[in-house]
Amino acid sequence: MSLRRLITYRESLSNNLTMYKIVKQIDFSYAHRLVDYPGKCAFLHGHNGLVEIEISGSELDNLGMLVDFTEVKTLVEEWIDQHLDHRTILKQDDPLAEVLKKEGEKVFLMDTNPTAEHLARLIYEAAAKQGLRVTAVRLWETPASMAEYSE
Repeated sequence: MSLRRLITYRESLSNNLTMYKIVKQIDFSYAHRLVDYPGKCAFLHGHNGLVEIEISGSELDNLGMLVDFTEVKTLVEEWIDQHLDHRTILKQDDPLAEVLKKEGEKVFLMDTNPTAEHLARLIYEAAAKQGLRVTAVRLWETPASMAEYSE
């Protein structure tokens, strides 16, 4: 690589690097099971999940903030409360879904198995739709197990 191309490449990298990052944590509880899974997670069970919403950027607002933690909490926690918290999260074709709905249970259906990876992506997309400059979402399914989604 020529020196000129190397300098241009390094400049483009530095222009894309962010300098500031915040992370907001949100707790929620949910139940799920994984269709066709060959282990214990095939059975309905619950988690007290911890979500970390990471937001990055190179510029702060006039108050010196990337984004107010309260704004992140309000937007994302409201979405989680309406869709995931204290719900049973199932794959759309899970036969248990109709039974639970018939019994008046709150069920959230997904096109995919509700793995930690898929839930992290779902929350990432919801946060981005709220206008947040989200760079990653981490879902701690247990204190020792975490899945992350980032673009």
